[in-house]
Amino acid sequence: MRLLLIHAGSFSFEVRDKAVENPEPLTEELKRGSAENTLVVFTTVEENDNDSPSFLERVANDVLDVAGRVKASSVFLYPYAHLSPNLAPPPRAIAILNALYETLKGKASIPVYKAPFGWYKAFTVSCLGHPLSELSRTITPQEPAPQRKPYTRDYYVIVSPNGSVHDPANYSFSEGDADLKVLVDKEVFKRELEGKEQPRYIDYCVKFGFEWEPLSDVGHMRYGPYATVMIELLDDYSYQVAKSLGIPVFKVKGTNMFRLSDKAISEHAGLFGERMYVTESDEELVMRYAACFQQFAMIKDWVLSYRNLPLGMLEVADSYRYEQPGETVLCFRLRRFYMPDLHIFVKDLKEAMDVGLKLHAKIFEEIRKIGRDYVSLYNVSKEFFDQNKDYLVELARREGKPILVRILEGAKYYWVLNVEYHIIDELRRPREIATFQFDIGNAQRFGIKYRDENNNIKYPVIIHTAILGSIERYVFALLDTAAINEANGKVPVLPTWIAPVQVRVIPVSSSYNEGAVELARRIEEAGFRVEVDDRDETVSRKIRDAETLWIPYIVVFGEREAKTGSLSVRVRGVGQVSMRIEELLSRLDAETKGYPRKPLTAPMLLSIRPPLP
Repeated sequence: MRLLLIHAGSFSFEVRDKAVENPEPLTEELKRGSAENTLVVFTTVEENDNDSPSFLERVANDVLDVAGRVKASSVFLYPYAHLSPNLAPPPRAIAILNALYETLKGKASIPVYKAPFGWYKAFTVSCLGHPLSELSRTITPQEPAPQRKPYTRDYYVIVSPNGSVHDPANYSFSEGDADLKVLVDKEVFKRELEGKEQPRYIDYCVKFGFEWEPLSDVGHMRYGPYATVMIELLDDYSYQVAKSLGIPVFKVKGTNMFRLSDKAISEHAGLFGERMYVTESDEELVMRYAACFQQFAMIKDWVLSYRNLPLGMLEVADSYRYEQPGETVLCFRLRRFYMPDLHIFVKDLKEAMDVGLKLHAKIFEEIRKIGRDYVSLYNVSKEFFDQNKDYLVELARREGKPILVRILEGAKYYWVLNVEYHIIDELRRPREIATFQFDIGNAQRFGIKYRDENNNIKYPVIIHTAILGSIERYVFALLDTAAINEANGKVPVLPTWIAPVQVRVIPVSSSYNEGAVELARRIEEAGFRVEVDDRDETVSRKIRDAETLWIPYIVVFGEREAKTGSLSVRVRGVGQVSMRIEELLSRLDAETKGYPRKPLTAPMLLSIRPPLP
């Protein structure tokens, strides 16, 4: 069977006259038809085709896969005898086409239409003209030979800090290699965690206002007031961390839609594959899946010299990836998320490797600040492994433990090294957070150039990195850490700098509301997020509600506090402490030193807020 698949903005046909002696009987529905945003499947039934379920399912699966990738609203099956000289007899072609039509209808979640066989028909088709808009297929009843991958071999080794290389199947894991074993089981042996247990961090997400948006597509989140301040803090912090690498870093902003008709965009999108969001305006646009497009489009217009390199460019980019509905996970695997995407432009691969050592150290420094550690997966080309094994050994030595290396022999990627940094979560699953890669192809693709010491034009190597991971994944790491601590009998906490509310003042009665507000204003003026619980509730209820939100400091304000200035403060994870306002501010200063500050994202007084769901 030969197929020509056209993604059409519009398609219509109308029957004119008989083309064969016994055409398919016409009904009113088959005399004419039209559709918008449809995948038109021009179909030729060949002599050796049949209507076996396995064959028709293969054809239908291929068609529906393309329809899903181009986001067509319908499928239009159109008999077309011009794709092959070996045509099936008309009666058999009609039977096979009708069977294919029924198979498509049974499997599709979108409407499926058809045109009649054996008639001359006038038709109009408006092809959308993107990289996937014109595809052809030849599918035979025999099982096709397996398609070769773009590389000849894909295998894993474990590299120890002492330089020894091991086959994962024969590796003797020590007690200290427990996390590495989890990663090896998943990546090498494809052993997935069994069971449907919901991780505890999901409850914490909802507590702080990270939720699915039910009025949007799957995988899209909404962020309540507390979640919003956490996101804004991480936006600022990601730039702060990038600048701490000691190279010039420029923060930029841009659009999230790019023309697929642009050659560089189309080629890069083709490397990314089927997880693209494609939308339409006056032409076909792809929603970005990181900050690459915008930063590359911007820096190609800069006049760069070797003296300017290395330099970095950062955008916290709203990014879109078409994850499958069953794969989306709150705060972790999303269709739309915020990516603090840093690109570092360096002269050559040697300089990339030097900067990579600094980057590697910074990535570990940041995850260890929250009490976690990474286990690493290094994806490398065979050429890079052979020429730079010592570099990987050095990275393993700096980690202080063995690393898992996936070697792609014969690979033709735009990168030569791609590192995935995983934490092992509460349920003992690897969860990738941070990443970096050495890109040797996109500078030339996008026309990014610099002049070297001899005034020659050169293309830089580009380091792609998310030091913190995506914003949402960093939040996941924080909340998963709290879940592990709680499971181990500890009080779950957030670092004070990112706690949505850092202090809550609780007046013991309404007569102390004014004094409580005055105290809160002093705390707010010092740069900290503070609330006053002036609701008509008992003090014990107010304390319980504040503890539910993991507020680091809860100040109960009454007669003694008003007269003496000595505050009764509940310190999360510590207990009741007496201190003066100066000591409280000093503690807050110490615990937030080196981190960004943001104001509260809700009114200070709880009494004027509606109850949140």
